[in-house]
Amino acid sequence: MSNNQGPNMPTIGTINQGIQYVNNPLQSPQLQSTSLQGSPSQHSPMGTQAQTGAKVSQTGSGDQATQLLSRPRLQELVREVDPTVQLDEEVEEMLLQLADDFIDTTLNAACALAKHRHAPTVELKDVQLHLERQWNMWIPGFGNDELRPYKRAAVTEAHKQRMALIRKTIKKY
Repeated sequence: MSNNQGPNMPTIGTINQGIQYVNNPLQSPQLQSTSLQGSPSQHSPMGTQAQTGAKVSQTGSGDQATQLLSRPRLQELVREVDPTVQLDEEVEEMLLQLADDFIDTTLNAACALAKHRHAPTVELKDVQLHLERQWNMWIPGFGNDELRPYKRAAVTEAHKQRMALIRKTIKKY
């Protein structure tokens, strides 16, 4: 299968060089990941971080994992929703872990979709497809360029007769 990359399609990252975050306000420049090369079973969305090689590490700090959503940013988001709410420490930890897990699973699925397309890069459409199918989420401002026409099913004569019979029965009562 050929590369289905459109001329105006933004690129999120290159699979062979690891995940590169582009246009992400939560991303700091020191974040990078290891290469995603390896056997196909390593790229399963159900795999662990060690299997996929997608552990994010911070430069100069050893093996510590870097969170893409920080505590101050989480507290700011909570204040936007309700200024009077104060989160417990355990709740903050759980929300930060959920955010990291969501990002990991989304990126792993996007990488798997790009690999399925035989493309060397993860594109926006890979992330969009995963978010639309798995989470029923649409990314605002990044509409689908392709307008998929809605085809109405052809109404058969038998269906018309059944509907006429139903309408006739309903009018009697």
